[in-house]
Amino acid sequence: MCLGIPGRITAITDPARMMAMAEVSGVRREVNIACVAEGPLEGLIGRWVLIHVGFAMSRIDEDEAARTLAALHELGETQEALEQMAEADREMAR
Repeated sequence: MCLGIPGRITAITDPARMMAMAEVSGVRREVNIACVAEGPLEGLIGRWVLIHVGFAMSRIDEDEAARTLAALHELGETQEALEQMAEADREMAR
């Protein structure tokens, strides 16, 4: 099963590589924004996207993000995915 998790873009980290920082339930991670980029990249800051394996796959609105996060929390899948993201971040920091 593929799982897209809602995250909010907080900063553009590398415009040339189309990379941005996204926050997912308090966990920050760099993601590729090529699939959702339209116009100036700075326009994505504060926007919600669905993230899958390090890629922002589609834009979503804040209401949809909240509903999706609530559903994922209920299913318990978010915690597992966030733990995997945090572990990957720790491994990259080594």
